[in-house]
Amino acid sequence: MSTPAPARRIIPIARAGTDDGAHSPRQSLRLAFQVGFFALFVLAPVFDLFRYDLNADHAWLLGMEWRLGLDPFLAGQASALEAAGSIMLRLFVPLLTVAAVVLWVAWKWGRMYCGWLCPHFSVVESINKLMARASGKPSVWEKHRLPAWKPDGSRAKVDARWWGLVVPAAVAFAFLWAVVLLTYLLPPAEVYGNLIAGELTRNQFIFITAATVVLSLEFLFARHLFCRFVCAVGLFQSLAWMGNRDAMVVGFARARATNCSSCLPERQSACDAVCPMRLRPRNIKRHMFTCTQCRQCIDACGETQRDNPEGPLLSWVTGEAARQNEAGFRAFKER
Repeated sequence: MSTPAPARRIIPIARAGTDDGAHSPRQSLRLAFQVGFFALFVLAPVFDLFRYDLNADHAWLLGMEWRLGLDPFLAGQASALEAAGSIMLRLFVPLLTVAAVVLWVAWKWGRMYCGWLCPHFSVVESINKLMARASGKPSVWEKHRLPAWKPDGSRAKVDARWWGLVVPAAVAFAFLWAVVLLTYLLPPAEVYGNLIAGELTRNQFIFITAATVVLSLEFLFARHLFCRFVCAVGLFQSLAWMGNRDAMVVGFARARATNCSSCLPERQSACDAVCPMRLRPRNIKRHMFTCTQCRQCIDACGETQRDNPEGPLLSWVTGEAARQNEAGFRAFKER
């Protein structure tokens, strides 16, 4: 009678075949939103969907001229009160309406704009991935390299030759941004026409050159710092989110925290590794102040716990579940 072969110890990570959850349905949907909004960011001035024309001294909105209605006042045909009312109706009311919608969304769901639409955050993630391939770290300021394993169980490949793409990509993004930003101030046909013909005016050349240099440095060295500490849009979204205890957060099943020890080899955490903002997703809400709700940590956890009958440890939670998530953190710390 033959002796049965000893059982092999298998690290409980899911099968290979995806790239850090990038092809999960939610991440594919998020990528589609990001690509679509980036295209809108680039093309909005071209089709006069939104821009301000310094030459004509008025804005464009949805293909129509958008003026403050001050011409009658300047011609002496309207009072100062009528001019103030026109400014309020045509400028402040639309701006406050947009701000209110953005803050309402943030109050309920967090920085969804940042994680799902913002063209700057799209650049942050793209350069993160390139830099991780070149150095094993998503940022030059990161102290430690990312885990050697991806959430899908495959090895993370690091090759210094990728640096040959990191810097050109950052400069290319910066140049694109510089040109697009200029088209929000000058007629796009003029800007692109002069650029293609190599006949930029002195001011256009200075603007594009200066903006490209500044943005290149920001994309290479300070892109996370900008999102976390400088961007006013992100800051006010975070403040609105923090003010709502029922808002959507990344919930963590703390009672099953021991499962995290088998997440990746060498007791490393997949959720920490994939966060583009370099946060620890299992942390309390106030330590997740700049979370962009990109959901990459949740998808990474789902990938590593794919064969666990209890399911992943991370998930989006709202309402009472969000409150209990914070209470669970305090109870966990008191043990």
